Amino acid sequence: MPLAPRPRRTAAVALTVAAVLVIPLALAACDAKSYPNSTFLPHTEFGQAIDDLWNLLLRIGTAVFIFVEGLLVITIIKYRRRPGAAPPRHVHGNTTLEILWTVIPAVILVFIAVPTVKTIFKTEAKASADALQVEVYGHQWWWEFRYPQYGVTTANELYLPIGRKVNFALRTQDVLHSFWIPQLGGKRDLISNHTNYLWFTPDSSMSTSAWNGTCNEYCGASHANMRFRVFVVPGADFARWATHQAGPAVFNATAVAPTPPPVAPASPAAPPRRTAARSPTGSDGLVHPVAAVVDASGQPSAAPPTEPPTIVQGGIQSASDGDVFPRDSLRPYNIPATPTPDGLTFTAGLVGDASRGQKVYSISACIGCHTIKGNPSSVGITGPNLTHIGSRFTIAAGLYPNDTEHLRLWIKNARRMKPGVLMLTLGLNQTDPQTGATVTAGGLTDQQIADIAAYLQALK
Repeated sequence: MPLAPRPRRTAAVALTVAAVLVIPLALAACDAKSYPNSTFLPHTEFGQAIDDLWNLLLRIGTAVFIFVEGLLVITIIKYRRRPGAAPPRHVHGNTTLEILWTVIPAVILVFIAVPTVKTIFKTEAKASADALQVEVYGHQWWWEFRYPQYGVTTANELYLPIGRKVNFALRTQDVLHSFWIPQLGGKRDLISNHTNYLWFTPDSSMSTSAWNGTCNEYCGASHANMRFRVFVVPGADFARWATHQAGPAVFNATAVAPTPPPVAPASPAAPPRRTAARSPTGSDGLVHPVAAVVDASGQPSAAPPTEPPTIVQGGIQSASDGDVFPRDSLRPYNIPATPTPDGLTFTAGLVGDASRGQKVYSISACIGCHTIKGNPSSVGITGPNLTHIGSRFTIAAGLYPNDTEHLRLWIKNARRMKPGVLMLTLGLNQTDPQTGATVTAGGLTDQQIADIAAYLQALK
């Protein structure tokens, strides 16, 4: 015997399910401040234009939905089947209705099309001539950033000045990539044999901030590991950073023990600032910049430092060390927490010697892929520029923190740390996960790796 339909009970169940599932999700989605990669809190005029267009289309779409669904519900209730009712009269066409349901969507499309086209023209317009120029190159799987106006090349960490328009020239060195900083706005593809452009101005009301950036076009095995950090700083801080980055790396031959980084509270007073100054070429043929101290106003102090600067572990420095981003302005989502591969270990207790590491690095396979300004042996262009790697926060394109432990493991077997990476496996007796071969002749011992890591960490 067929069951009699119970529309009221069915409707009640449907509404209950909707309330249980939809309402919590809607409330969670409204809390944009809890999500560091949200696009609903734009900090640039580009992001604000996209956000305004989104809000307008959402309002129009919601109104259309309510109107259409309301008519549908009214029709269902008014013309529903009733017991004993006569069969409905058949009709053929209704000219008035047909005109209405053609004209009304056309009018709605006009209200959608006009602001959409205006936003497209606004966001696709050329940047003004006074904009900061940044050339972005996508690689499998890391980011290269060049500042042609300052002569600076860096990797995976993008510094931008607050209140100054930035024009990005986007290019790829291999496959398709997509450049995106959710909180600043603008997701644009990097296309082979073509340059795309994107510009925006970090909001002048912002304070010193750090954001996450990603690749959003599938580009191979480590697509999800192709990340970068964006540091938005006041104009004066950006100028100091750019000036420092344009010089050779500050190298202090100091032994480095594998100790965790000290986390000290921020000092309220502006600390002395070290900047790079070129010194004569050493007996080893390498340029060793020396540290010069300037006061909080940026003017040179009368006395030179009495002690060599300390090499700070962990890649997290204060603003006085190479003019890098201040640690107290970082947020937990800026610091990677990727676990290291099981079974990849390093000899405990080894102390790296930066001076010794400089010599090992300068005759190793590293120099064929990387550039270090001030080291004439290191002029490779295949891998990231390492000139000031000691002052960066992350390695492996934002995948790991730039500390002693992770840097040593990365040098030892990068391909286990990040699938598909081009960097060779360098550790002695390590098995390359891509080729299956074991490194023997020419492989680096743990002590040699510790020395190279100390040298790289000393490059401020």
